[in-house]
Formats: sequence, structure tokens, C-alpha cells
Amino acid sequence: MTSDSKPWYKEPWPWILMAGPGLVIIAAIFTIWIAVVSADGLVADDYYKQGLAMNQRLERDHQASQLGLHADVMRAGLNVRLLITAKETTALPEEIVLRLTHPTIDGRDQNVALKSEGAGFYGGVLAEDLAGRWHVTLEDPAGQWRLQGEWQAGFDEPLRLDAKAG
Repeated sequence: MTSDSKPWYKEPWPWILMAGPGLVIIAAIFTIWIAVVSADGLVADDYYKQGLAMNQRLERDHQASQLGLHADVMRAGLNVRLLITAKETTALPEEIVLRLTHPTIDGRDQNVALKSEGAGFYGGVLAEDLAGRWHVTLEDPAGQWRLQGEWQAGFDEPLRLDAKAG
């Protein structure tokens, strides 16, 4: 009787059985590498201060409602134009700040200074083109009021911003 035994490393089954755990180890190393290399821009370092400032931000929304503010934001390429309406007794500032905040990528946020063109119209230029969903905040330079909304930048229709009180 002859025995046809080979050493274990020449048999296919030990290698097949070790392939599964080996692939898991390689996937874990790759996942750790991705976690270390990519930054998470969603978490704020000063979350406690942001929480304390909530009442002040809500007061600015209430002030915009008291002034009867409404705004329409229009875009053509990199040019942004704004029409803001308010109660007749409200004086509008010479410059308004438009903040465009990307929901997930911190480095794409933009602040655009819009200069008055008269009759409630303001104009400015974006730093880079917009695509996708954006959080929009419109506020006076003194920080007394603000209007907020969400904008799908790919559409041609203007964004309507209304005061949110309450």
C-alpha cells in the first residue's frame, strides 16, 4: 500500500480556508487607512458654544419676522442677485451677507457680500460654482436679523427665503 501524502502547504484546502480570514485582515487594514487619511468635517470642535448661542440665533429669526423680511435669491453662473422686501418702515443695509453652507463638506462653504443696487436689489459674485443641496443664510452685517432656507442649486428657479419665528 502506497501513501500519496504531500506536505500540508502543497494541499489546496489549507490555503482556501486561510483565504477568508486573510481577506478580512486586508479589508480591516484598508478601512483603518481610510479612517486615518480622510477628515470628518461634520463634527464641530466648539459644539458647546454653538449650543449656548442657540437663543441668540432664534432671536435673529424672530427679528426678521417682526421686520416682515422676505428674499428671493437668483443665480446666473457665478453671479448672485437678491431681491429683499420688508415692511415700509424698515431700512435695508448697504451690504448683506449671504452664507452658503454645504451640508457635508466644510471646505466648500462660501460667504458672499452682496452690495445694494437700490430698490431692494443686491448683487454679488460666488467664489465657485454651486451644485447640489446647500443651506442658505442671509443676514445683515450687524447680526440683528437673518433669513434661512435650503437650496437645490441645480434648479433655475429662485430660492424664496421667509422669516421663521417661533
